[in-house]
Amino acid sequence: MRVLISGAGIAGPTLAFFLRRIGAHVTIVEKSPSLLPHGQNVDIQGSAISAIKKMGLIDQVRRLNTGEKGTHIIGQNGQPFASFPVMEGCSASPSSEFEILRGDLAAVLYDATKDQPNTDYLFDATIREVISNADDSVGVALSNGETRDFDLLVAADGQWSKVRKQCFPSESISVVETGMYAVYWTIPRLPSDNDWWNVYVALKSRVVTVRPDPHGTMRAMFTCMPSSPAQKRAWLEASKGGRQMQEDLLKREFSDAGWQTKRLLASMDQVADFYFQHVQQIKMTRWSRSRVICLGDAAYAPTPLTGMGTSLAIIGAYVLAGELSRLDHGAHPSRALEAYERTFRPFVERIQDIPFFIPGVMHPQASWKRKILQTCIWSISKLVSFEWLMDRLPSPEDHDEGFSLPYYPALESQLERCQ
Repeated sequence: MRVLISGAGIAGPTLAFFLRRIGAHVTIVEKSPSLLPHGQNVDIQGSAISAIKKMGLIDQVRRLNTGEKGTHIIGQNGQPFASFPVMEGCSASPSSEFEILRGDLAAVLYDATKDQPNTDYLFDATIREVISNADDSVGVALSNGETRDFDLLVAADGQWSKVRKQCFPSESISVVETGMYAVYWTIPRLPSDNDWWNVYVALKSRVVTVRPDPHGTMRAMFTCMPSSPAQKRAWLEASKGGRQMQEDLLKREFSDAGWQTKRLLASMDQVADFYFQHVQQIKMTRWSRSRVICLGDAAYAPTPLTGMGTSLAIIGAYVLAGELSRLDHGAHPSRALEAYERTFRPFVERIQDIPFFIPGVMHPQASWKRKILQTCIWSISKLVSFEWLMDRLPSPEDHDEGFSLPYYPALESQLERCQ
């Protein structure tokens, strides 16, 4: 099977790894000239940990752990009042035992696939046009001038997938609003910084966080839920505008937020990885169309609020490869694509079903609401400090939201042979 994957992030290389085990010829196109080193913290949860172990990559993931010791909730005095330490084999902390930077995870997956037989990466290249999506093949015109045919085209090019836009009608795609914006960038590490995820809840629906990485720097994040019509309009316009407009907005909106805000704002114009995100979900009525399939954020971006975007990409890649492994030689892939969706969609929909009070509960407008929130968080931190309770909580690998990796004999036999 000749497979073309658009996107060399997380989902695409993971799928390439598993597809090669079942004898596919894989080509991955990536619009960037090289692998992007940027990206903030992601966690690997539940069955995604099992998939990474099947790939033989768990030691590399552990080696590149961010070193985050847990989560501190910071009070108005700048000191933590509630702590949730990471404990091996326990999922009681917002910080994951398998915390890694997105860029580091992408590099691990790239290194595991770049030298595989019949696996080609084309950087600084895109799918300029999907020419045909016919019964016998899918034809594409690449930005390098080539026109090629494949048996399967996988859109793994992110939340705003250009391949998806070409191949699926607009009415089949829903963009679900969360009301939240997030901005991320990397800052120099100071001697006073620690190895915890420090979360400061400001008033006026603002949150400021700083967390460690394994490269001697720190990762900053601002989040905001604009409330008034004028404020909503300003944030929406900034999300569509340029970086200068976004930086100016942050300086206006966060200048009086408190804690380390001034330090973070002062560092913005010096960074290369500044990223402004309008936090939205992607939902599709159907993930595939003939020989084209969407994978990862292109099909079901769940938002960072779930903490499951990376895990869904990894698990989805495993399930898709597994269903393709069941096809008879020369069979049309649509049968496998439909089976993949039947198997995986119920789990994805559960993950995307965010409780109504998220993310609003973490973005209080008034001081009395923040006080209630802080009291609740403090109480929970005391509860999870009891050892007898920790022993009853699931481990990160067992905390799979009710989804276990299906068993695919053809794929599993090849994975075992390569171990």
